[in-house]
Amino acid sequence: MIVIDKEALVARFMRYVQVDTQSDPESSTFPTTEKQKDLSKILAEELKAMGAQQVELDAFGYVYATIPANTTKSNVPAICFCSHVDTAPDCSGTNVQPILHKNYDGNDIVLPKDTTQVLSIKKSPYLQQHIGGDIITASGDTLLGADDKSGVAIIMQAAQYLISNPTILHGDIKIVFTPDEEVGKGVAKIDMEKVGAQFGYTLDGGEAGSLEDESFSADGASIIINGVIAHPGYAKGKLVNALKIAGEILAALPTDEWSPETTEKRQGFVHPVSLNGIAEKTTIGFIVRDYTREGLVAHHNRLKAIAEVVVGKYKGATMEYVQTEQYRNMKEVLDQYPAVVANAAKAIERSGLQVIQENIRGGTDGSRLSYMGLPCPNIFTGMQNIHGKQEWIGVNDMLKAAETIVHLCMIWEENA
Repeated sequence: MIVIDKEALVARFMRYVQVDTQSDPESSTFPTTEKQKDLSKILAEELKAMGAQQVELDAFGYVYATIPANTTKSNVPAICFCSHVDTAPDCSGTNVQPILHKNYDGNDIVLPKDTTQVLSIKKSPYLQQHIGGDIITASGDTLLGADDKSGVAIIMQAAQYLISNPTILHGDIKIVFTPDEEVGKGVAKIDMEKVGAQFGYTLDGGEAGSLEDESFSADGASIIINGVIAHPGYAKGKLVNALKIAGEILAALPTDEWSPETTEKRQGFVHPVSLNGIAEKTTIGFIVRDYTREGLVAHHNRLKAIAEVVVGKYKGATMEYVQTEQYRNMKEVLDQYPAVVANAAKAIERSGLQVIQENIRGGTDGSRLSYMGLPCPNIFTGMQNIHGKQEWIGVNDMLKAAETIVHLCMIWEENA
């Protein structure tokens, strides 16, 4: 029977979330914020202290570690568990003050630092499943950072359990913590030789039991509008304002479909995320999402056509359309290695949970890692209401996730 130390896991998680690790999408450094390394340093030292081997914190903020195999079988694949240390730029991650709510009674929780922030079952129905259990929130003026410090804490606690219980047989277990996942750069500087695994799992999912083996395929798109500049005092018949053209392109986008706010499930979208420029030259940035490559092509063609119609109305104006690949649907790779997902499903079931196999309306480090030679689905941690002040997590979900990791290590060894 696997019994994860609840108090140790809670203390670990609450300690980690108090370290400010917010990443910065506008930064050109790597990692995008030096403060992410503050947590990476802590993790490296704790891994060394618990007895992990080959522990390294590199110049980019990645943490690598190994729990060596203790099985006599020589054909057990090396398995990697990965989470990211950074928190999202969407909401402040400075001076996070986590609150442990023991024996949650189902009533509304008013967060003390901002009493307009009220956590309720009505708004967060998943709370219903945590009545009688313990949950953790922030204090109302920051995010909590469960995305993805819950994954970090779960992996660390599972690692401690495996090291402390050498009778549990397993192959080489690799641990990787990445920076900058929230700004799309989580594996930009990763060293796959140091990862040294054949298969992997990110711990970056939501509801207990969820197993995500499919992600969006994702692109960026930029529409660069070149206007015609003239002195505003003498501009009649000459000036073509790129900023106004950009506004017209945005106004031409449909409002009842094709956007994040109007789509769900397997529907893709196009989403404007930035507008920068002056009257002479303006750039609109978009993210483009779909589950298929064909869908991405269709979205790009449609967006480009809308922009061309608008720009074509203005004499002298020109445009460029720049498409940038970000990541691809992990399922294309995972379908070639069915045991990776099957073993995770079996581990979740052994932990006493029902498997909820889902697709991600987004991506994880695993999306990129899968195409870098490490097939890598995503396993739950329990995180809820991520990237906002009402973020919360159930302690029992984190315990079950840590238990799932241990079972997963055992299953790979058993099946070898």
